[in-house]
Amino acid sequence: MARHSWAQRAAYCGAVTSLADQAIAEPSADAAREDVLAAARRARAAAGALALLHRADKDRALGVMADALRANTEAILAANARDVEAGERGGMATGLIDRLTLTERRIEAIADGLAKVARLPDPVGEVVRGGTLANGLELRQVRVPLGVVGMVYEGRPNVTVDAAGLALKSGNAALLRGSSTAVHSNTALVGVLRDALAQAGLPVDAVQLLPCADHASVRYLVTARGLVDLVIPRGGAGLISSVVAEATVPTIETGVGNCHVYLDAAADLDIAERIVLNSKARRPSVCNAAETVLVHADIAPRIVPFLATALRLAGVTVHGDERFVALAPGTQPATEQDWDTEYLSLDIAAAVVDSLDDAIAHIARHGSGHTEAIVTADVAAARAFAARVDAAAVMVNASTAFTDGEEFGMGAEIGISTQKMHARGPMGLPELTSTKWIVWGEGQVRPA
Repeated sequence: MARHSWAQRAAYCGAVTSLADQAIAEPSADAAREDVLAAARRARAAAGALALLHRADKDRALGVMADALRANTEAILAANARDVEAGERGGMATGLIDRLTLTERRIEAIADGLAKVARLPDPVGEVVRGGTLANGLELRQVRVPLGVVGMVYEGRPNVTVDAAGLALKSGNAALLRGSSTAVHSNTALVGVLRDALAQAGLPVDAVQLLPCADHASVRYLVTARGLVDLVIPRGGAGLISSVVAEATVPTIETGVGNCHVYLDAAADLDIAERIVLNSKARRPSVCNAAETVLVHADIAPRIVPFLATALRLAGVTVHGDERFVALAPGTQPATEQDWDTEYLSLDIAAAVVDSLDDAIAHIARHGSGHTEAIVTADVAAARAFAARVDAAAVMVNASTAFTDGEEFGMGAEIGISTQKMHARGPMGLPELTSTKWIVWGEGQVRPA
């Protein structure tokens, strides 16, 4: 695909597939449905080829994809600038603009993520368990690709590449439905990835971008049972709820992060400050950012004034309960809504609690099951918190920002699951596989 065509093709959300010539303005429902299903059929065919690839072929393709992203940085940034400009013109929130924005450094990090995925073990073919029965049958449960994985996500172009890379390594085809706010960025990125797949001799339909003009394409994707094996929504609570409500294809819920940092009675004050500031202010627009800090009453008089000042100097607006405000005058009073808000901005809710039990109860009422942290020198308190808090990740004396696939050694992540199923927390390669049982015999039959 020629670079100069991206700007033209970006006028169509599905520009890099055979949808390129289909205007998104006012497609009929039947035409839009057929476009999505046709893409799913192509993905199904591509998935069949990917499932047979050796690791060396997949790793080589990932390397070509990473090199292609670096080589086309200038054009990708130009496409991204159009999306950012449109977002700013439309009044998009600062945190969402940050998620949308690409820089040379971020593109290098995205490309490096592909290289890291290439260095990871291939999950396909891994023997999960097995043995030999008394009758001589040899049993092996092995990992196999899921097939076709659909991604529905908001304005985060890095997800486009992460999803494509992880899907390829695990032998799956990816159907990507990004948001209209990132249409130029996603079109450019998928164009680069498909060119790289062709260069590597792999099916270009292993990565496809679906139309994003309206919600219809999401509905057709999540109801394409028999063509699509799994859909992963990644974004805000509204998007995730909508996908889960409409889907007939299996889904994994990801991303909503109302994360807490609890400063226990035995917390070291310097460590507490570092962790709270890093959890909140490092990058407030991501789902692992802290949205609430809870302070034990025994240390509140010493730490609240100090912490409130540190947060204010970091540009963070604190929404405190009555007890917090009393110790830090000038703090904005919190409302009931604040305890359930995923700000994704330089805002944080704050409350003083009387005990570890009260902190855990607050998290149980308001947490989203993503990441919760405790700061304490009391090992018993840390163990109780880790055992009793219901979340995909629990941090003890560490920032919530570490809940991330790359930080966990996965190379990249397809999302962070908050569900209680086989995939919970950051999802990497194993979570994009299923298993099958392979049984070897020598003519054995089961007795009547």
